[in-house]
Amino acid sequence: MADFRRPLLPGPQAFEGWLEAADPTAVSATGERIAHLLVRGTDERSDDALVERVLRLVDTEGLATIAELWSAAPSDTVAGCLWRLYLLHTWVHRQPDQAAREYAAGLAHTPVQNVVAGLGEAPSPEDVAALVDAVFHGLIRSDFDVALDRAAAFAHVASVGRAQLDSGDPHSAARLFDLARHLRRAAALERDGRLA
Repeated sequence: MADFRRPLLPGPQAFEGWLEAADPTAVSATGERIAHLLVRGTDERSDDALVERVLRLVDTEGLATIAELWSAAPSDTVAGCLWRLYLLHTWVHRQPDQAAREYAAGLAHTPVQNVVAGLGEAPSPEDVAALVDAVFHGLIRSDFDVALDRAAAFAHVASVGRAQLDSGDPHSAARLFDLARHLRRAAALERDGRLA
């Protein structure tokens, strides 16, 4: 009689081990596929089941587990956009007081109408967190460009605020500004149907 063992449920450690051992090309392709399914939706029943598994993984293991798949993706790809949204989301959740302070300081020095480009007033830190949550739960698909523009506007305002408040790291505001620039360019690519 064969020795039967109950299969272990994969937790984050098993997933991390797979990431370390896997071919980088396969990891990248997996990340791209998951990103496209979350943002573009599915056309096939088998993909619907995969999206459900991904959403459950986000809820049970956390977004960081999946976001790691996107970390090396270029900024002009859906996966690269999701990585940048994840970074923004993580910062706002981990340091809400700093995000609010830098955002408020940025609003005092940045003409919002130029930053938001016709989207109304710039989103607050809470708006950005809710927006990114909606993207990661597959709830924003047809307006992905608007989501990217709004996140870019927030990052732009916060980067100006960070520079005004002099965080002690002169490159920190520039990195946040670059994130905003990448998201804004990705939004334009999405509107043109050229976001990979």
